[in-house]
Amino acid sequence: MNKTALVTGAGSGIGRAVAQAFLHEGYNVVLAGRRVEQLRETVARAGASEANALCVSADVADPDQVKALFDAAVAKFGRVDVLVNNAGAGAPAIPLEDLAFEDWARVVGANLTGPFLCTQNAFRVMKAQVPRGGRIINNGSISATSPRPNSIAYTATKHGVTGLTKTASLDGRKYDIAVGQIDIGNALTDMAMAMTKGVPQANGDIAVEPVMDVAHVAKTVLYMADLPLDANALFVTVMATKMPFVGRG
Repeated sequence: MNKTALVTGAGSGIGRAVAQAFLHEGYNVVLAGRRVEQLRETVARAGASEANALCVSADVADPDQVKALFDAAVAKFGRVDVLVNNAGAGAPAIPLEDLAFEDWARVVGANLTGPFLCTQNAFRVMKAQVPRGGRIINNGSISATSPRPNSIAYTATKHGVTGLTKTASLDGRKYDIAVGQIDIGNALTDMAMAMTKGVPQANGDIAVEPVMDVAHVAKTVLYMADLPLDANALFVTVMATKMPFVGRG
């Protein structure tokens, strides 16, 4: 049986690397994102057949669009075995008292409401399909544990993802749905290029931070996805070894 993975935010960065890794491993892959042209570019860069890929424009914060996304996945491939909740957004790095409500709401929609809606629809599909069950992998980020300066919206939502992961893992047991979380630190994507030039530290300094190849993230997600459903990597951290995270920096 060919397995099907659904990856949100698959048009760039970590989502693109993960979707391409699934395609290389022979999965059917549903790629979700706002811009279909970027999703198609992900598939083209992987050298994959369109028969094994489905590109769907979807805003993960919109309940109707998320339901339509999962309906399209089932219509195309018959089932969903793996959901990777990767889509997300950040807010301007400004003092929390200056953060506009619109920016707060946008980040909450992408980073917390989106994973909830996708998880809810994955449960709907996974508990009904035969064979029953599946796996959900949430992108938690290092910020699910420790904040950066001026990151109230992003950090709060990523802490929320941890709660979502724990609760969905518990509630998924009765349906043979395993839920885990990958916390990623300084994977080199376009978004993380700033790390190589210097970013604010907790003490107010600006410092260059070590980064790692995003391919290591994709390999880790594949490891989590390929576990049998009676085993689960509940929390995994993959990070640039020398990035400031543990200890004092």
